[in-house]
Amino acid sequence: MPDDSSNPLLQKLVDKFNNSRFFTISLILHLLIIAVFGTTVLFEAIQEPPDFEGEGGGFVSSDDAATAPPAASAAPQETTFTVSTPPTNAAPMNAITTMSAQPLDFTMTQVMTPQLSAPTSAPAAAVAPAPAAGPVGQMSAGDAAAIGAFTSGWGRGRGTGSGTGLRQREFEFEAFIGRYDGGNWNSTVRVVGDQITGGSLPNLLYFISKQSREKIKTNERNVKAIRLDSDQIFADKPPFIFITGSRDFKLTDKEVENLRKYVRMGGCIWGDSSVPGKRSRFDIAFRREMKRVIPDVDKNFEPLPANHPIFSKAYYSEVRGVPPGLNFYQEPVYALRIFGEIAILYTANDYGDMWQIGLDGSGQIDLGVNELDEFVAINPAIWDERDLYLNNLTQPSILQSYKFGVNIIVHLLTRWEDKVSGAGPRL
Repeated sequence: MPDDSSNPLLQKLVDKFNNSRFFTISLILHLLIIAVFGTTVLFEAIQEPPDFEGEGGGFVSSDDAATAPPAASAAPQETTFTVSTPPTNAAPMNAITTMSAQPLDFTMTQVMTPQLSAPTSAPAAAVAPAPAAGPVGQMSAGDAAAIGAFTSGWGRGRGTGSGTGLRQREFEFEAFIGRYDGGNWNSTVRVVGDQITGGSLPNLLYFISKQSREKIKTNERNVKAIRLDSDQIFADKPPFIFITGSRDFKLTDKEVENLRKYVRMGGCIWGDSSVPGKRSRFDIAFRREMKRVIPDVDKNFEPLPANHPIFSKAYYSEVRGVPPGLNFYQEPVYALRIFGEIAILYTANDYGDMWQIGLDGSGQIDLGVNELDEFVAINPAIWDERDLYLNNLTQPSILQSYKFGVNIIVHLLTRWEDKVSGAGPRL
């Protein structure tokens, strides 16, 4: 056998193998693993179903040809479509917004979201509700007698109730504007000294007297501002107290007590905001303060329905709904009720400023002036701004607002008659 040392080349190869034997062994092992396991399937590929799969294979199918995306310059149109859900106690999902150009209506099951409440260290004490404004379901005989006595002087001869034969009825009453501190109770009237000489309520009462040919005597030249804490309210027994303004205000405890007694006896507080619409300072203040007058937890301001007698059995039957007020605001008429009848009424459309444009006996805008060339029945600050900052001050719209005011007043004069004249008290 030949000696390896005699062959330098062979000896060199043997030395290289010895030096790299770990690499060589590793290479051989990897080749063996690849040879054994290279053709084995370790995992099955999962075939995903098409999106929105339906009866016809789905709205999106793997066999459908791919469509090119829209050009970058064409912005997708945002579209909203409704999702129908079954009624539940949970808050419903009302709509889903999609960027698709062709949204699809579909129905989905309502997702219930559990309502979580923060833990408390001790259970809260039960709050007793405020006492109701009379027996639930029925007005007591004592209440009916008190209301009958308070309201008996408004009408001359009882009719069969509100809405029937109103044009033949005769009434006489005095109206008051409520005077309170901290706001501007005189925002729609003209006051000289302590006397109200013109403006919203005097103009409306003048219109009623003339249109009824004095069958409805309103004493329009004797409109007074009455303090809300005064006992004069119970001596003069007005059918309503008109409260207006444009600012925040807060009633005193005595004023709240007086007004609560007044509405329980059959009177009405009529609020009219001189800033049309919701969320003005007066709007917030009036709603807040009237809830102090009637604090019952089961009584809240509610809009009068279309079949309410103010609309359905009205003095002016052609006024069948709420007319637009200043700047075309058309909020509903809101009311708080006692024994089913209006105790507090609220008009948020600023009819008071519309009534600062006086109408004459024929229903035309009264442009009459005095010896100083001053308007007698018109507030020039409002008249000069018509069609500029103040809108809806045309003769037809102003006349409609006056007629609506008459309908309200006549209803307030007659609303208790059925309940205190033997027709049977009911809520």
